[in-house]
Amino acid sequence: MVIAVIDTCSSGQCEDAEVGEQTLERARAGDGQAFAALTDGYRRELLVHCYRLLGSVHDAEDVLQDTLTAAWRGLADFESRSSIRTWLYRIATNRCLNALRSRARHPQDRPLPNLPGGRPEPTRVGEALWLDPYPDSLLDGLPDDAPGPDAQISQREAVGLAFVTATQLLPPRQRAALVLRDVLG
Repeated sequence: MVIAVIDTCSSGQCEDAEVGEQTLERARAGDGQAFAALTDGYRRELLVHCYRLLGSVHDAEDVLQDTLTAAWRGLADFESRSSIRTWLYRIATNRCLNALRSRARHPQDRPLPNLPGGRPEPTRVGEALWLDPYPDSLLDGLPDDAPGPDAQISQREAVGLAFVTATQLLPPRQRAALVLRDVLG
């Protein structure tokens, strides 16, 4: 099942309108620098998006690379009916859902983290032992509307990990819908 991301472009003006048609055509012709110009501005927010869906920074990085590879290969099929950002989010969301389905089919392939003092005894069936906190260093440069440093730290620590932890308990499609609603409104 494929998730479609709906973009709201008014009169043909999408949020990445500054990316010219020439850049898009150069990227379609195989220019790697032009493709980087199209996608680099969205790399960080796509990584955060993948992390929210997968709960692991390492898995999110892998899926982000897979997303960009798929976008590079499928750029000729991009019809410009939506923005580049929306198109990348659709690819990333579908790749994340595929990774979640694969994880569900092969739970034995998902290694548990090496914890100091050994692995704990299981406490609950639905506990997400693989959940990684998102590194603060990767959040630099993302828009932050918090009023001060103490509020930023409190918000990142208290709400961020709790949100990701809670989303890990949802079925993959519901998780994707919630995260996309949060990201794209």
